[in-house]
Amino acid sequence: MCFKMNGNSQEFCEVDYMPNDINGKVAVITGAGSGIGRMTALELAGLGAKVVVADMSDAAGEESVKLIRDNGGEATFIKCNVTSEESVKNMVEKTVALYGRLDCAFNNAGIGPDGVKIKYGPLVDTEEADWDKIMAVNLKGVFLCLKHEIKQMLKQEKGGAIVNTSSIGGLKMAPGFGAYGPSKAGVVAVSQTAAIENAKAGIRVNIVCPGPISDTGLMSNTLAMNPNEADELREKVIPMGKLGTPLDVAHAVVWLLSDMAGHTTGQTFSVDGGMIIM
Repeated sequence: MCFKMNGNSQEFCEVDYMPNDINGKVAVITGAGSGIGRMTALELAGLGAKVVVADMSDAAGEESVKLIRDNGGEATFIKCNVTSEESVKNMVEKTVALYGRLDCAFNNAGIGPDGVKIKYGPLVDTEEADWDKIMAVNLKGVFLCLKHEIKQMLKQEKGGAIVNTSSIGGLKMAPGFGAYGPSKAGVVAVSQTAAIENAKAGIRVNIVCPGPISDTGLMSNTLAMNPNEADELREKVIPMGKLGTPLDVAHAVVWLLSDMAGHTTGQTFSVDGGMIIM
């Protein structure tokens, strides 16, 4: 059903409040072998997208593909190291060779302190090698993905949608995350730059900023260091009193990639139970 507003020539139509334009789109997801990336891949595939699962781990990536196919979806695994321009370029080229185009992307691959290989601690105790590693994956990786995804979308001349994973740690700095916070703040900046530069081409770039999310590598590492952390977060830090889930973030990403967010670009969306406003 459609109708016109009085005095306005624009026509308004009833819409289905589930994204109904994802079906048939080609989507690339980095870091899709687990956690938020895997869940988003499953959600997009469930809506009919052709999903490219990109990850460093063959086993994890193939497991995500199997889960998608077992649920009737279409997916392909492409191994990708987001810190390598050649690897990212290859990911995009293989996607286009397989499916003919690239419609949307979720640049989600990222790392943080794990307490062992990359230790928590103040900025003055951060090792240069740890700084370089986190910046390479979290910030350079997003830059490289944006560069080659947008190049392909510009070539197609049909617009596109991209979401990048930052963090509430990129919006409000916290002690002990010397490299992680700045790397995620950089994701916001580079995303907004890309959004401004490509808006007129119909390419939208937005940012999702998760808070503490269960069943993710960063949260698992945090809980391994301090098993009481989850209770402390729920009781004192998160207004909604619970950790988020990968599905909470996936829902936000799917909306941002869909035409339902067609007039939204350069924006940061916190999925954190209200934590950022505390």
